[in-house]
Amino acid sequence: MNNHFTVIFDSSVLYPAPIRDLLIQTASAGLFRGKLTAQIHYEWTSNLLKNRPDLKIEQLERTCRFIEISIPDCLVTGFEPLIESLSLPDPNDRHVLAAAIYCQAQLIVTSNLKDFPLEKLASFGIEAQHPDTFLRSQADLALPQFLGCVKTIRERLKNPPISAQSYLIELASQGLVQTASFLGDFVAII
Repeated sequence: MNNHFTVIFDSSVLYPAPIRDLLIQTASAGLFRGKLTAQIHYEWTSNLLKNRPDLKIEQLERTCRFIEISIPDCLVTGFEPLIESLSLPDPNDRHVLAAAIYCQAQLIVTSNLKDFPLEKLASFGIEAQHPDTFLRSQADLALPQFLGCVKTIRERLKNPPISAQSYLIELASQGLVQTASFLGDFVAII
């Protein structure tokens, strides 16, 4: 697929591995163009390291490289001059909006919708969407490819292996309730 629909990932959707894996796999499959910045990488990895002292920075750097290899041209640069001119409830999120504007993204995928109010984004032609809503819509738009992505991820989980049903429970526990419920009809395929 050669999809020009562009989304930028907020760090909040890259922190939990199940959400990150599904977003990266679907972007890699060409369902949409996934974008992020070095600062977004820094935010999600820093937060994860704070909460998971068992992880090493080298492991997360490897994950960042994997993301960048899986989604060629995903890193947005050159957006920094826009940051100061933007207004959001949390000024620390302005870099995400600046990157979205710069790469002409239509959507910011975030778990923190309150930080990206519609009235602040609308004039740029950008919306914010929860990853569950976004991924559920991707399933509707390209069901065979979406199911293939889910199957690929689940089959990659080998230590320990995970059943399709257990994988869906994990997705739901991470806030992907609609997506997991929808995928319940396809357990035999995934």
